Amino acid sequence: MPHHGNEEEHQSEPVSFRDNRKIDPETGAVRGQQNDAGDPAPAQPVSGEPAGEQAPPAPAAADSADGDALAQAEAILNEAGEGEDAPVTEVIAELRNDLLRLQAEYVNYRRRVERDRDVARDQAVIGVLNSLMPVLDDIDAARQHGDLADGPFAAIAGKFENALKAYELTRIDETGVAFDPNIHEALIQQPSADVQADSVSQVLRAGYRKGDRVLRAAQVIVAVPE
Repeated sequence: MPHHGNEEEHQSEPVSFRDNRKIDPETGAVRGQQNDAGDPAPAQPVSGEPAGEQAPPAPAAADSADGDALAQAEAILNEAGEGEDAPVTEVIAELRNDLLRLQAEYVNYRRRVERDRDVARDQAVIGVLNSLMPVLDDIDAARQHGDLADGPFAAIAGKFENALKAYELTRIDETGVAFDPNIHEALIQQPSADVQADSVSQVLRAGYRKGDRVLRAAQVIVAVPE
């Protein structure tokens, strides 16, 4: 006859199982790794968040070592700077010389650029003035014939000549002065008892200069002593 008491005991024991799934079916989160006993391991703290009250103490030995290394480095630099033939002193002197040389080259380069710019500007102005000289000759011819004695064209010619003075353009048209081959071009020589040296008696075509530079020599008649 079967023992019903044992069957009832087996049937009354609760059935237990361990869920070893790494993904929580309800939350979908990754479960922690299990330890040897089968229990989930405690979650590791996220980087940047406090891990509780147990903070690792700062190593005093490391701070002491860093301080000693810094002191040694400073002592080495000081000793190197005190010696006359120390490598650090030589490097500093070489860098200083390179800096002074570079500064001198930059100053010379800037002066050369400024000089070249001034020369280029003067050349451009001279080119414009040379192209306007035939116009100035026509104005002089019209004034000698009385066409610019009065009227609006006379005013325009005066304004034009005054505008050119802003570029340091001056006329070479003086008479009675000593003949200078640098600014005068002698076309005719006339003996005269009234002069003791060669002098300009008449200007046939005016000359022009810009500052100290002669753009065109004046064509003149020269009176020479008899």
